[in-house]
Amino acid sequence: MAALKLTDYDFHLPEARIAQVPAERRDESRLMVIRRSTGEREHRLFRDLREYLEPGDLLVLNDTKVIPARLYGTRATGARIEVLLLEEVARDRWLALVRPGRKAPEGTVITFGPGFAGTVVGVEPDGSRLIQLESAERPVREAIALHGELPLPPYIAARPEDSDRYQTVYAREEGAVAAPTAGLHFTPDLLASLRAQGVETASVTLHTGLGTFRPVTVEDVTSHEMHSERFRLSAETVEAVQRTKERGGRVVAVGTTAVRTLEHAAQSGVLTPGSGETRIFIYPGYRFRVVDALVTNFHLPKSTLLMLVSAFADQQPPAGKTGRELMLESYQEAIEREYRFYSFGDATLML
Repeated sequence: MAALKLTDYDFHLPEARIAQVPAERRDESRLMVIRRSTGEREHRLFRDLREYLEPGDLLVLNDTKVIPARLYGTRATGARIEVLLLEEVARDRWLALVRPGRKAPEGTVITFGPGFAGTVVGVEPDGSRLIQLESAERPVREAIALHGELPLPPYIAARPEDSDRYQTVYAREEGAVAAPTAGLHFTPDLLASLRAQGVETASVTLHTGLGTFRPVTVEDVTSHEMHSERFRLSAETVEAVQRTKERGGRVVAVGTTAVRTLEHAAQSGVLTPGSGETRIFIYPGYRFRVVDALVTNFHLPKSTLLMLVSAFADQQPPAGKTGRELMLESYQEAIEREYRFYSFGDATLML
């Protein structure tokens, strides 16, 4: 019986284990290799991924690109205000988080720079705001790029030089407000090396929003509601998955966002190209239809991401152990061995 209580996904994570800065080189982060069927774990560097992938495997990458979604502005009184853009819901109209929110009721005008301002046109039940952006001198998207900052996570010691490292080297489709962090470990050389050894690559797009990281606040995890996130799955990627399955290769998802895109698109039983929004929430009891192996970072306690990797481990758990137990055991070993957790942290490869 799957454990579906929030407390079942809790563990003590020392604050010192949350990575504050990225590894010196992307592919020099550490890699814990977890073999689901036996529970065996190996400790390597990320560049050693080449030794675990085989000709005929397919690496599925999320090519979303993080936008400079954090804006700082002033109200008419001169008071400072911070805006985090979440999603463009209509032309130049954005759903956003505003801080301090109590100082931004409907009708508030926020000035971000010369000729660039936003008006709060609605307040959502969860406290987020709808903001209509206007720019006199250039298109709004260009104004955002000029005045905005990349929204590095609030729990890390942000340095200007880390902004480039908060994008994957294959980021292409603008729209995310958080990076698909499992992909941050790849370098162009590592990708070229994998392709040279016969590993195919394909892309999906899922624009990561804050919903992926939204805390679970209900004890019965099945009652948690995911925020929607926009995705796109091309016919070319669907064909690549089908070729891989036919030749006996493995579909290796890079990150939970790639997992959620593929599994959402296969809910009918057939992987289907398309685009739209997904709220798919994967927790133990879910049966995977597409993904055979997973590259992902170490996740926080009580998170939907920990539930997803527990569900994945549950597909082939060691005898006498659940996938959740395997993951919590692996995480405890990672803490003891001083692996680094979360966005700029180390990675796991689940085989």
